[in-house]
Amino acid sequence: MKAAVVEFPGSNCDHDAYEWSSRLFGLDTARVWYTSRDLAGADLVIIPGGFSYGDYLRCGAMAARSPVMESVVEHARRGGLVIGICNGFQILCEAGLLPGALLRNRTLTFLCREVCLRCETADSPFTRAVGKGGLLRLPIAHGDGNYFCDPETLDALRAEDRVAFRYVNPRGQTDEAWNVNGSLDAIAGILSEDRRILGMMPHPERASEALLGSRDGAGVFESMMATMGGTG
Repeated sequence: MKAAVVEFPGSNCDHDAYEWSSRLFGLDTARVWYTSRDLAGADLVIIPGGFSYGDYLRCGAMAARSPVMESVVEHARRGGLVIGICNGFQILCEAGLLPGALLRNRTLTFLCREVCLRCETADSPFTRAVGKGGLLRLPIAHGDGNYFCDPETLDALRAEDRVAFRYVNPRGQTDEAWNVNGSLDAIAGILSEDRRILGMMPHPERASEALLGSRDGAGVFESMMATMGGTG
């Protein structure tokens, strides 16, 4: 099993994603520069967080038009796994691989803090090890994490069980005080129609070992490992 971490000018979570994949979970992991169209035979593509192209124009808009994304789109069309974290989520939306957009936080400020998430579906390659209703403590670090989509898209996400995570309070209840960026329907992560692509704003790679204060993010990678190993 192989993974590829895509790197853009301005990426700053690529090292975190590489450590998550290679050291913590032992995958043969390549670092793929944005000008390349070679994903090194990856089964899993990780699009990390950061500030690709300095967040000029719109967050993720320029990165979505980089040469490497042509290969990521083809990988996704073949049914390969793709996870986009923070800026990676923004890039996936800009590339048309996920619906909706990430707008400025409701506070109009950059938010760097821990949040609570509730897993909304166990029926995906990214959430099976977490389980429906599972609670996670993960960090966020973004200025544009306010998820938005039109009413028809929101209806489809709900009806098709494609909301992967929601922001909740520590008791697992939806609570606008804990929906810190103001996301529509408290959405923190969504799935593609074929459920093989996940975009999420919080950072599981920053909370997957005890040394970092939480191992909750490990469940996301454990789910992917089980799927790629044919046991999920």
